[in-house]
Amino acid sequence: MVTGSGAIGTERRERRAGPLIALRLAGEGARPYWLIAPVLLVVGLLLCAPLAFTFAVSFWTQHNLDLERTWTLANYVQAWTSPVYRTLFLRSLWVSGSVTLLTVLIAYPIAYYVAFYVHARKLTWIILLTIPFWTSYLLRVFAWKVILGFNGAINSGLQNIGLTSEPLSFLLYNPLAVVITLIHAWMPFAILPIYVSLEKIDRSLIEAATDLGDGPVARFLRVTLPLSMPGVTAAALMIFIPTVGDYITP
Repeated sequence: MVTGSGAIGTERRERRAGPLIALRLAGEGARPYWLIAPVLLVVGLLLCAPLAFTFAVSFWTQHNLDLERTWTLANYVQAWTSPVYRTLFLRSLWVSGSVTLLTVLIAYPIAYYVAFYVHARKLTWIILLTIPFWTSYLLRVFAWKVILGFNGAINSGLQNIGLTSEPLSFLLYNPLAVVITLIHAWMPFAILPIYVSLEKIDRSLIEAATDLGDGPVARFLRVTLPLSMPGVTAAALMIFIPTVGDYITP
């Protein structure tokens, strides 16, 4: 049994230890945040700070090459009311959306084949899919200029086999050529996320769908496609966001 004085002493010690225990628990709870603090610092300096500066500059007034730090909404009014800016904005969205849709549609069967039908030397396939990363982006763009050019590989081949008597001029310097070039350049960014998503699918779920009577199409639509949508979404975002402004390069 604890006497009255002993109980009072125990109660006092518990009161003194209470704040210490609370601080210790708070420190343990904040430990994950301290671990990611360097990453947050780098992201803040290299990503958030430039974006914040760009947002601030958007409210300034520009005269030739000089910027006046006079806050105004005239830039936003001009961007939303000028037909030129509206046309360029819609064209950017159209090109980027077309590239995203076509790239994902082409990349999905490739990723599906590697994930479900390649059992030996799968690493070799992954390396082959990432080979475009080994070449400079500008070199890949110029390569398509050589392929689609007036005297390029396609026109020369068509003339040599007698299908055309003169080079086709519509292959280059148009939105279609830009879309084709961007699809080739960004294809690995679509294949890899979709492949990872397909690779993580539990094969027992597909076997269960087969046992329940689903055919290949129903099994794909009810099991494989829904479970692979995180990879498809990631691929679409990785392509759409950069190509909105990147299409100007090709």
